[in-house]
Amino acid sequence: MHRTRGKVIGVVVGIAATGLLAACGDNDSTASSTPTLSHSTTATSPTTAATSAGATGQSQAPEPAQTSTDTATPERPQPVPTNVVPPEDTSKLTDKDKKFLDALKAAGITPSSPDIALSIGTYVCQGVAANASDADLMTFVTAMAGSDPSFDPAKMPVEQAGRIYIDTAKATYCQ
Repeated sequence: MHRTRGKVIGVVVGIAATGLLAACGDNDSTASSTPTLSHSTTATSPTTAATSAGATGQSQAPEPAQTSTDTATPERPQPVPTNVVPPEDTSKLTDKDKKFLDALKAAGITPSSPDIALSIGTYVCQGVAANASDADLMTFVTAMAGSDPSFDPAKMPVEQAGRIYIDTAKATYCQ
């Protein structure tokens, strides 16, 4: 009987331990607090703590150093200016590229970078070669034209810009 009582107590303890451990592990991996970017200016001096502990022979809590009274703002990255236009390297452009860009400019479109306009023109030419309809081309061309940082919807609707890109590419770039 004594042996049975020990087994029962062992089983009860085992079940209780399992229940307690299962209750603690809810698989929640979210942080309960948010770290800050500011850093504390309080510090302990190791020599001060060691000297005071050695003098009395007892372990004492270290005294915090004096805190700085100036409030430093946390470092933040500088914003990238959006009005900076990289210089155009027209030496790598072919005559066909220049003709396409000049035709766009004459139609009222000045892309922020020749690469954007040439990418759109290349897309149109690939679509024309694959017999894509103008409606299919228009969907992507208007999206690409509207995402150009220099595009101003106050000057013309994005659909008009898309139509200009398609017509100009067909006339000057897809040859």
